[in-house]
Amino acid sequence: MAVEIAPRITVDPRVRFGKPVIKGTRVPVDLIVGKLAGGMSVEEVAREYEITEEDVRAALQYAADILSAEEVRISS
Repeated sequence: MAVEIAPRITVDPRVRFGKPVIKGTRVPVDLIVGKLAGGMSVEEVAREYEITEEDVRAALQYAADILSAEEVRISS
């Protein structure tokens, strides 16, 4: 059973081992972010994975939200 955890982003233990994916697809958020980091444009990623540009932006927003909540603790 898929659960929407953010706009356009779902998780389902039966899909991609429960990793966050674009709703209604098997395209994982980390793949999208990685492709953008590697130099692909939003348009190229959308076309390559047959998702919308809004889906790509939703993946970026989800990643930004996760990182903004992360706490990094340095121990010496």
